[in-house]
Amino acid sequence: MGISERQKQLVQESFSKVEPISDQAAEIFYTKLFEYDPSLRPLFKSDLSDQGKKLMATLKIAVKSLDNLEALVPVLQNLADKHIDYGVKVEDYTPVGNALIFALKTGLGDAFTPELKQAWIEVYSTLANVMRSHTYPDFDPNNFVNAKHYNH
Repeated sequence: MGISERQKQLVQESFSKVEPISDQAAEIFYTKLFEYDPSLRPLFKSDLSDQGKKLMATLKIAVKSLDNLEALVPVLQNLADKHIDYGVKVEDYTPVGNALIFALKTGLGDAFTPELKQAWIEVYSTLANVMRSHTYPDFDPNNFVNAKHYNH
């Protein structure tokens, strides 16, 4: 997995700044996600406030576990299995990642430097690829082309 020590540190430090505003960050995330891909809205059956709390709790676990990615893999695989049950498709990870980056950029403002953005992209890509590789046997991160078009 290609996350550098510097990237782990940047992501962990920045997430500690996002945690105090996690409710707002989650709201920004979901608003942007459904703007990017309105077809994802029906996948979220529960209250979005509750869903946002779950999202932030999951992110917290993932961010804290960056120092031990091998231990995180089974957690991500379990999460991927649940996402399949919810109806998530391989293409849906793209707008989620984009909405996450947007929420972080909005929440962190000027502190969201190009280096930090790249660190988050690397972390999200790594986590998403573990999940997609687990649930989609034909998924190859080196050759995957998302055929779905999103509103950017």
